[in-house]
Amino acid sequence: MSKITINTDKAPAAIGPYSQAVKTGNMLFTSGQLPIDPATGKIPEGSIEIRAHRVFKNLAAIAEEAGTNLDKAVKTTVYLADIKDFAAVNTVYAEYFKAPFPARSAFQVAALPLGADIEVEAIFEV
Repeated sequence: MSKITINTDKAPAAIGPYSQAVKTGNMLFTSGQLPIDPATGKIPEGSIEIRAHRVFKNLAAIAEEAGTNLDKAVKTTVYLADIKDFAAVNTVYAEYFKAPFPARSAFQVAALPLGADIEVEAIFEV
């Protein structure tokens, strides 16, 4: 199987030696998406909900570039700087993912790149 890198300017560029996503066969694997606004290169200020929306918009843009969409997500992993944000992020999550929901893991981590408070990665069927 070959692997194809996916990149779009509608999501933030990688901040290290990795791709936004890799497609192989009928699967798409995204790198963790931080709440970086691709237009400004900055993490938006305000509530966790604002940053969660940005993360899911970034994931949607990458999925679209690869020829799929959020409805085809089979697994997501949500990394939070503070697990107390879990309920708020769930509310935003439910605006982007519909039943049947993808499998998901969510947990608190010690730190995220650029001081972010949320990062999400996903696996999609293409």
